[in-house]
Amino acid sequence: MMKKILWVLVVFLCSLPGQAPASIIHADKVVVIKKKRLLLLMRDGEILRKYRVAIGRNPVGTKTRQGDGKTPEGEYVLDRRNPRSRFYRSIHISYPNTDDVNRAQSHGVAPGCDIMIHGLPRNYEDVGELHTVTDWTKGCIAVTNTEIDEIWSFVPDGTPIEIRP
Repeated sequence: MMKKILWVLVVFLCSLPGQAPASIIHADKVVVIKKKRLLLLMRDGEILRKYRVAIGRNPVGTKTRQGDGKTPEGEYVLDRRNPRSRFYRSIHISYPNTDDVNRAQSHGVAPGCDIMIHGLPRNYEDVGELHTVTDWTKGCIAVTNTEIDEIWSFVPDGTPIEIRP
């Protein structure tokens, strides 16, 4: 009898608004604020989660060409994921968009590609949150491995991402 009461209580609590397990709650947008080194998971305009990030080692301004060390700025989509990335796990950002390609072509350079949200490189996992002390990526957005696991579960493919200055 006691097991049945506990089961009913668990089912009831999980059915309350805002009480669903994280695995079924999804962000409908990701926002990165480069100046503040923040990544926000959003749903219906509300912040679900907030993470400190490291970005490209040349952080001011938008990415203009391959190898410039900048994190792009603009509107993109999280379009695929790599569970076996050399940076633990990674989620691909749909950079370059049409504006990025046009900007690069007007300067006669390649825009670059493979911009990701990713975890920490192998053998550096223990650095943890200290990885945000400096900007160290080649243009990607880095979080800890625990954080990329959480982002992975909250953000399905096709989620829009806005990267702000």
